[in-house]
Amino acid sequence: MGSVQIVTTILAAAITAVAVWLAARAVLKMVAVIRLGQPAPERFTDKIARTRTMLVETAGHTRMLKWGVVGAAHWFVMVGFVVLSLLVLEAYFEVVTPTGGLPIIGHWTVFGLATEIITVLGLVGILVLMAIRLRNRPTRPGGRSRFTGSTMWQGYFVEWIVLLVLIFGLLIRGFKVATDHFEYPLWATPVSHAVGAVLPDWSDGASVAALIKIAISMTWLIVISLNVTMGVAWHRFLAFPNIFFKREPAKPAGSGLGALRPMTSQGKPLDFEEADPEKDQFGVAQVEQFSWKGLLDFSTCTECGRCQSQCPAWNTGKPLSPKLLVLSLRDHAYAKAPYLLAGGGKDLTGAEKATQAQLAHLDVLSLAEGDKPLIGTAEEGGVIDPDVLWSCTTCGACVEQCPVDIEHVDHIVDMRRYQVLIESSFPSEAGVMLRNLENKGNPWGAPQNTREDWTKGLDFEVPRVGEVDDFEYLFWVGCAGAFEDRAKKTTRAVATLLNEAGVSFAILGEGETCSGDPARRIGNEFVFQMLAQQNVETLNEAFEGREQAKRKIVATCPHCFNTLGNEYGQLGGEFEVVHHTQLLAHLVATGKLTPVQPVDGGVTYHDPCYLGRHNRIFAAPREVLGDAVEGEITEMPRNSERSFCCGAGGARMWMEEKIGKRINVDRVEEAMATGAKTVAVGCPFCSTMLNDGVNGKGAGEQVEVIDVASVLLRSVKPEQPRGSQETTAIAG
Repeated sequence: MGSVQIVTTILAAAITAVAVWLAARAVLKMVAVIRLGQPAPERFTDKIARTRTMLVETAGHTRMLKWGVVGAAHWFVMVGFVVLSLLVLEAYFEVVTPTGGLPIIGHWTVFGLATEIITVLGLVGILVLMAIRLRNRPTRPGGRSRFTGSTMWQGYFVEWIVLLVLIFGLLIRGFKVATDHFEYPLWATPVSHAVGAVLPDWSDGASVAALIKIAISMTWLIVISLNVTMGVAWHRFLAFPNIFFKREPAKPAGSGLGALRPMTSQGKPLDFEEADPEKDQFGVAQVEQFSWKGLLDFSTCTECGRCQSQCPAWNTGKPLSPKLLVLSLRDHAYAKAPYLLAGGGKDLTGAEKATQAQLAHLDVLSLAEGDKPLIGTAEEGGVIDPDVLWSCTTCGACVEQCPVDIEHVDHIVDMRRYQVLIESSFPSEAGVMLRNLENKGNPWGAPQNTREDWTKGLDFEVPRVGEVDDFEYLFWVGCAGAFEDRAKKTTRAVATLLNEAGVSFAILGEGETCSGDPARRIGNEFVFQMLAQQNVETLNEAFEGREQAKRKIVATCPHCFNTLGNEYGQLGGEFEVVHHTQLLAHLVATGKLTPVQPVDGGVTYHDPCYLGRHNRIFAAPREVLGDAVEGEITEMPRNSERSFCCGAGGARMWMEEKIGKRINVDRVEEAMATGAKTVAVGCPFCSTMLNDGVNGKGAGEQVEVIDVASVLLRSVKPEQPRGSQETTAIAG
């Protein structure tokens, strides 16, 4: 060992020791913060499925590859980080001797070939990612980007570290080539040989380059260890457990889509009959009241901004960015952690849990963080502004896009629950809707005895449950389908088509009440439970004696469809629920309905969030339209899983949109830009919002918003005068 190698060895050992010590301290701190969260025992079930999903999503990059170029580049960088860690390890042998290498595999040609390929592709990948970050920098001309609000220096720092580590890896090899100490042939490592051809014959070159490579790697580790909230770096470790512990590992899409998590206290579902607000947690009022998985979510955020780029609120000038919400919660959790770890915190009555002695050693910043309200305006010092909380439509675009499976919607609704149930703080206009749900069983406050008025004027009898001995499907009409004039058209069209196809069905009529979706998503779990339990009891009665496979429900509203199919199981209601477009597609495919005259004029289809993104039903509505319309469906740029929300979800249907551009207008402009004369929908909320948007643009005479069922009905029964069903429904 020469003098140079003695110096490089000592320096490498010293910087590594410092980095490892700081990293261990950082990991312990992160674990301590995450463990402050509430229990979540359900996250430990089905470990085989969780492991499989984690491996598929990480190694296969299934979610990252939804953005092709970015996903491919990131895959090569990820593989480079994992595999080329062996070359960082090899550098420790090279600082000792310039001819050193990894024991056993270090001389295998196949190892040299594999690492050469990964190094080159990693270089290409990181350069692509750097170019994308620069092109989308928040300060660029043209306004906000998905990186707006991200800590940009951290992103640049991580990318430059990766680039330099790869470059110095090639330099080490190049010096070995130049000194004729390289193990691998030219055909296996052509780039390394090309680098060596231009480097001098410096015997200590490999050792010096190895030291620099180690110093760069350890500098990265030191920096991230001193910045435990640096998600852009820590996600490469935290993504694995965060994906492993996702809510439903078997789901093909975002784990936080579809059903909401039930309200829990100390990890157990809340029983409202026995719950006590002074002993049981109602929603989330303090950051430590999130589950430990929630705190892990916040720690894992990569600040990539995919969620932000797809969020309808953010895209229309609202203050909500799912990314910035998560980052605010993350920063607050870690700033508040010293106070909490010292024994501080508020109990459910708002009293301080710690003694003065426990808090005496804390700095004023930690104490001040402990006093911050979780929800509050800037003047109140709140972590999350109320306008941010109430801008969410729960469309799920953030969850669907997140590459590390953060469950944004669950966290937002948990915070809403506390605001509604304990603070009675929510947009005032939503109060009317909640009172109507409690008193009338529907958001519009319509009399219950008018639920069957939509049946008047039909040329066939609509059977009621209890009046017929048997039926194949229970037709869940829903509140919109029963009371809202435009939705009645869909209800009548579906009933007519089912009758035409010879499908036996029955309705509950006045026995039906609101599914509870708007109450649950605004945060009023109590009203949801009241309505849902009533419906589950009614439905179980209607299906009494039937096996699971024959407890079939067809629903026209995706919100009812999602609630009945995905959430009623939490309350003992197990049913097979289909959306009307699924049933109609099946009836057409089996020849029970035959379109005879295609509808012309051009059609585009708007994917409802709760049908498409939340429940992955994209094909059925398009199959129905494909049979019923002339020519191809003209797709909007944002379609299928990237469909843009209409603005009605999350109980926003009953709240005023006072900030920024109206979401429905943004979507209508996109639909109109296709040139289609018909905008087909599969949801009564979407129908209302898009109709209002079209009328607001003064285009009511040129563009028609209509449900898929009505499009099919016009094709199946073209002899029927246009609008006859609709006119009768409104008159009735």
